Amino acid sequence: MELLDYLKQHFLTRAQLLAASGITSARLNALTEGGGMPRPSYRIRLALRCVSFFGEHDEEASIEYYATGYPSWIGVLEATAEDPFTIFARRYRTALASLPLTTTDPTLGDGLDAHLRDEWGHFLAGTYGLCTRSGLPEDIAAKELAICMIKELTAIDNAQPDRGRLRQAVDLLDRASTPFAPHERARSSRHRYVDAMRLRYGLPTP
Repeated sequence: MELLDYLKQHFLTRAQLLAASGITSARLNALTEGGGMPRPSYRIRLALRCVSFFGEHDEEASIEYYATGYPSWIGVLEATAEDPFTIFARRYRTALASLPLTTTDPTLGDGLDAHLRDEWGHFLAGTYGLCTRSGLPEDIAAKELAICMIKELTAIDNAQPDRGRLRQAVDLLDRASTPFAPHERARSSRHRYVDAMRLRYGLPTP
C-alpha cells in the first residue's frame, strides 16, 4: 500500500522510536502523559486475513508512527529537568533569529509569546510530526516563518511579488516540510505554498 510505504520511509514506528531512544514503552507513556512528549502523528489499524494450506486466519494490528526527530527530543527530556515548553520555546526563538528571512506578521513578532503556546499544543498533539521533516522546533519555526512570508508577499492579487524573497521562502518551506501522505497532499500546506507558488510564479525547483 502506498500509504504504508510512505510511513515506513518517513516515520518511525513505536518500536523503532523506543529502540532509537533507549527507553521502555512505559517510560514513553510517562513522558507523553507528563506533557513533554508528542503523541504519534499517525495511528494505523490493520485488519488482516491470511489464507494458506491450513485455512483462514484473521488478525488485527495497530501501528503508531512518530517523526524521525523525536529520539533526539526524548534525549533532551531525559537529560534535563528543565520545563519542556521552555526548551521548545527557546529553540523556536533561536531558530527564528538564525533564519535570513523576516516577516511583518505580528504572530511572529509582538504576538510570539501567545503563538508559542499554540505551537506547543500542536507539537504535543503530533501535528508537526506529520507536516515537518523532523517534528522539532527548528523545522516548525522555519515552516511558520516561510508561510507567513509567502502570504505576505502574495497578498495582493495580480501583483508581482519580490521573486527572490518569494523563492527563499518557498525553498525554506520545501526543506522544512514533509512530502505528506498520498491522501493528504492535495489539502496540504506543501501543495498550497510550495507546489502552487512554484507553478504560479515560475519558481525553479532546487
